[in-house]
Amino acid sequence: MAHYRSMGNVPPKRHTQHRSESGDLYREELMGEEGFSSDSSLLYHVGVPSAVLEARTWQLPDQSTRPNEPLLPRHLKLHDLFPNGDGRDLVIGRRLVLGNGDVRISYVVGADASPLYRNATGDECVFIESGEGVLETVFGHLPFGPGDYLIVPRATTHRWVPQGDVQAYCIEANSHITPPRRYLSRFGQLLEHAPYCERDLRGPSEPEVRGDEPTEVYIKHRGSGPGGLTGTVHVVPRHPFDVVGWDGCLYPYAFNVSDYEPITGRVHQPPPVHQVFEGHNFVVCNFVPRKVDYHPRAIPVPYYHSNVDSDEIMFYVDGDYEARKGSGIAKGSVSVHPGGHSHGPQPSAIEASLGVESFDELAVMVDTFRPLELGEGGQACDDGVYAQSWTAEP
Repeated sequence: MAHYRSMGNVPPKRHTQHRSESGDLYREELMGEEGFSSDSSLLYHVGVPSAVLEARTWQLPDQSTRPNEPLLPRHLKLHDLFPNGDGRDLVIGRRLVLGNGDVRISYVVGADASPLYRNATGDECVFIESGEGVLETVFGHLPFGPGDYLIVPRATTHRWVPQGDVQAYCIEANSHITPPRRYLSRFGQLLEHAPYCERDLRGPSEPEVRGDEPTEVYIKHRGSGPGGLTGTVHVVPRHPFDVVGWDGCLYPYAFNVSDYEPITGRVHQPPPVHQVFEGHNFVVCNFVPRKVDYHPRAIPVPYYHSNVDSDEIMFYVDGDYEARKGSGIAKGSVSVHPGGHSHGPQPSAIEASLGVESFDELAVMVDTFRPLELGEGGQACDDGVYAQSWTAEP
């Protein structure tokens, strides 16, 4: 996110001595993307950010997947994965729903504070379905609530501190996650036709320095495990939150879906107008409450479509999704429409939508450009009958 910020105590010139009032030298760390060729930030630590006392293996939550074979559209009922809600944290408690080599989608409900965590495989985009809390990071803290997207750059040390139960939809990339390139100037500013702007983004608070006791950090990284992932726990000599200041264009931030300004037209607009973020080989879109098509003969619900290059994954958060009435879709549902299968509205939904002026719906969509496979969570909450919904309307 090429939007400069400076927080806390930083020196006037980079890569120069920066000392405390007592004369101790702060340790400068460059956190940068694409081998010093893209966005970066400089962080100034009290301790040594590379120091490790011990290391052990972390057995990751089940990351295994199986192909969507035979090829079928599916309805996954995420709320069934956590019938009792609490007692978990938002990192170790995640259950893998869908995944491929580019992106993994997990779901979690938890009320416990997570361990300190670092995803070294890619950026994370976590959507808060419900609940409140604080995302604590080495850069500072970000309070969060319902409807927030939280973008956490790769290798950012952080932890989730809920205030009661939190339901979270976790999109983990094997790349970086950014605003859509077509909404950015060549220098990285969000343009006038973008559905949101920098004013809508919330950055972290001032960083804070924690104690100097040994602390565990859980790390997900590339390795030999299922999905090419492995877990490690590092015991470091002092708390990683020891940054007195930082500046740059790389940091975690929050964006609330209510600040997204939908793009509408006289006739039905294609899904790319709903895009909010993108990563390598996938995009993230959101469908928000909005006025719909105003041509006098418009059909507001989508036309049938076959995304020949994409799997389309829709997470239904709130409201009443007009196109899929009668299919069993409800809050907490995920519809999986794989490439190679033509999909669209329930037949009766087309006539029912005529003359409708607005839709009251909230959904998060991930489109991937390689096939997704089913994780253990997706297999556990598949309703098994969704594929017949177009021919078995009540």
